[in-house]
Amino acid sequence: MATHRTKMLIIGSGPAGYSAAIYGARAMLEPIVVQGIQPGGQLTITTDVENYPGFADVIQGPWLMEQMQAQAEHVGTRMMWDTIVKVDLESGPPFRAIGDSGDEYIGDTLVIATGAQAKWLGVPGEQELGGKGVSACATCDGFFYRGKKVAVIGGGNTAVEEALYLTNHSDDVTLIHRRDELRSEKILQDRLFKNPKISTLWNKTVESFVAGEDGTLGHIVLRDTVSGEASMLEVDGAFVAIGHAPATELFKGKLPLDGGGYLLTEPGSPKTEIPGVFAAGDVTDHTYRQAVTAAGMGCMAALDAERFLASRED
Repeated sequence: MATHRTKMLIIGSGPAGYSAAIYGARAMLEPIVVQGIQPGGQLTITTDVENYPGFADVIQGPWLMEQMQAQAEHVGTRMMWDTIVKVDLESGPPFRAIGDSGDEYIGDTLVIATGAQAKWLGVPGEQELGGKGVSACATCDGFFYRGKKVAVIGGGNTAVEEALYLTNHSDDVTLIHRRDELRSEKILQDRLFKNPKISTLWNKTVESFVAGEDGTLGHIVLRDTVSGEASMLEVDGAFVAIGHAPATELFKGKLPLDGGGYLLTEPGSPKTEIPGVFAAGDVTDHTYRQAVTAAGMGCMAALDAERFLASRED
């Protein structure tokens, strides 16, 4: 077991964590990034990326994360292959974290960039067809279904927003909901029901996603929650929109969370209620959830961490 000390400790290694590391290293804060169980975050399971600025051609999510990590290391970041299992924020700064390895990490500032994961249905075909017709992000992947038939599964704000967004690309959008009424805000429901491109299937659950002859999604098997009758819906793309789960288990009882479990920060800022502790990326963002916004928040966290340290030296 070893102890690692730094001016800026970063927990998490997606676009937010790597961007914080790049800016922190350039400010001579000698950051340490504890990578976690999924180095690179959600982009490591994203294939084609067309909406990250600076790349005219389609790039691959894992490649983009490899480049961000290499850039962070090039300017002086230390990468640790460990997963944080315990944090002590009360006695800081400095703030302490314990890794699964038993190593201790001590940072004068702490940037939390642990991200969030889309919630999945857990039905047959879902995992196998991920990136081949099944997605959890219409904003990310809707462009690939221009002029095609798509479905959205869910009944909350996220599902309705995804369905409305997809009408920019498709004239045939089906919303599938397991109940007979939506949970989304009334104003969103009004927009949904008025949109001629969207139809709704009520009281239906997804039993499985089935591939077509070309290996991509061909149809969805549905089950009626009232009659028990099975049916089939042919689609080119399906978007699971039943919410996200932010990785905030470590911080429950230590930092304030909103109703969805996301870390609360000052409006327009990555600052948490504990001075010197910052949150960036999907762990605090339930609205945008994009790589570019996460990277921007990582930048903000590093700049604020630098200012926090400078103020303590005055």
